[in-house]
Amino acid sequence: MMWYGDGWGWGGWIIMTVFMVLFWAVLIVGLVALVRYLAGARHQQPGSPPPPGAGDWQERRAESLLAERFARGEIDEDDYKRRLALLREHR
Repeated sequence: MMWYGDGWGWGGWIIMTVFMVLFWAVLIVGLVALVRYLAGARHQQPGSPPPPGAGDWQERRAESLLAERFARGEIDEDDYKRRLALLREHR
């Protein structure tokens, strides 16, 4: 009976609940980040060549983005041709 007057009341329960939810959220996010990091490191071995065709989609995507910028008028025709030549030169 001596605990009834000296406790934190409802505030203590609310604070405990918030900290417990935060604890589990941080733990789960940390585990997911660790698994993603380890899975990414396993797939990307240092010194191994990239899989065949790995850069093709990136080059097409870069040319597509450049064409979109030209279509929107962000760059002029000379700039578009110069940048496209640079992209194709570095293949």
